[in-house]
Amino acid sequence: MTQDALTGTFDCIIVGAGHGGCQTAAALRQAGFEGSIALIGAEPEVPYDRPSLSKEYLAGKKTFERMHLRPQDFWSSRNVELLLSARVVAVDPIAKTVTLENGARYSYGSLVWAAGGEPRKLSCPGSELPGIFYIRSKADCDALLNVLSDVRKVAIIGGGYVGLEAAAVFRELGKDVVLVEALDRVLARVAGEPISRFYEREHRDHGVDIRLNSGVKAIVGHDSHVSGLLLESGQAIEADIVVVGIGIVPSAAPLLAAGAEGSNGVDVDEHCRTSLPHIYCVGDCAKLINGAGIRIESVQNATDQATTAAKAICGDYKAYDALPWFWSNQYDLKLQTVGLNVGYDAVVLRGEPASRSFSLVYLKNGAVIALDCVNSPRDYVQGRKLVEHAAKLSSDRLADISKQLKELTLDTN
Repeated sequence: MTQDALTGTFDCIIVGAGHGGCQTAAALRQAGFEGSIALIGAEPEVPYDRPSLSKEYLAGKKTFERMHLRPQDFWSSRNVELLLSARVVAVDPIAKTVTLENGARYSYGSLVWAAGGEPRKLSCPGSELPGIFYIRSKADCDALLNVLSDVRKVAIIGGGYVGLEAAAVFRELGKDVVLVEALDRVLARVAGEPISRFYEREHRDHGVDIRLNSGVKAIVGHDSHVSGLLLESGQAIEADIVVVGIGIVPSAAPLLAAGAEGSNGVDVDEHCRTSLPHIYCVGDCAKLINGAGIRIESVQNATDQATTAAKAICGDYKAYDALPWFWSNQYDLKLQTVGLNVGYDAVVLRGEPASRSFSLVYLKNGAVIALDCVNSPRDYVQGRKLVEHAAKLSSDRLADISKQLKELTLDTN
């Protein structure tokens, strides 16, 4: 490819305009990067807060303008060029170029891949019928909101964060909701059983019909619209619409096709560098091979990795070592998680779920590795230090709610 064939040249191209991409651009400028920056986003909207979609935006409690990640003039004032409604389909790591779906090609000095993921789609019969919705983009959510006023019965497939958050919103809007989960409990991949059972009870108390151990055999309906689900058990569920929340697929195909190492995401080192020169990856599609070897899907991870990558581009190599944290809002419940419970071998219940304010402490080899805190912000804040210090404390002490967690930190050495 010759220079004449290029549409443009940037010192740094960032692919993905979510939290990770936006933070990369901001962190580059903060670190003194003076080169040209392009931020490429697949959606037409200016960068916005995606997690709010299944919470406040779907519920009508937050306008889109309040979801912008940065003020309207932020990008121009930082000399960051936004290339929106643009999707990268190819990367050439030798020529150091990216090609867009419309054929435009740009060269880069450094490339940061922050493209996130796409909703994992259903593959069962009927999965292409109209009336099936996913919640990953503003367009997804708007399409759902456009029909919601005429909907009475909603079937939700997937008992993870998105499915449960959507169920809470639909119940608050007065819809009949059936939630179908293939595993034996909701939140099975991310939380311990006491958390799962608590949220199952809460949703059932709010009128959600939860079906566990229930695989979907087919989406039923006619050519113009869905009419329900057929479960593998043979049970039929009536529904005016179907909402699907069964995870995401990392949006990394062009980078992997270019030779980047990785599966179910892109492998990165402690500086968020991929196996390809001058190419970094951050956020939902990045897998930190020097850590737990997993992808972490959270705003915190995306923004902290973005800062790590930006500093590395500027020659300031500081290993990524941020402590992961997550949150979920359902009804009047706020679930806050700190740390990763991967590989835990014991759990301690702190407080009583019946009080609707309690915590679950995860241990591995006797050390605290994570906490799930339901309506318990004090445990969440104070528990961070226990995780950071891999505190080894007895189960009895951790379970004693007469003591604040900060009072136990003396035993962390």
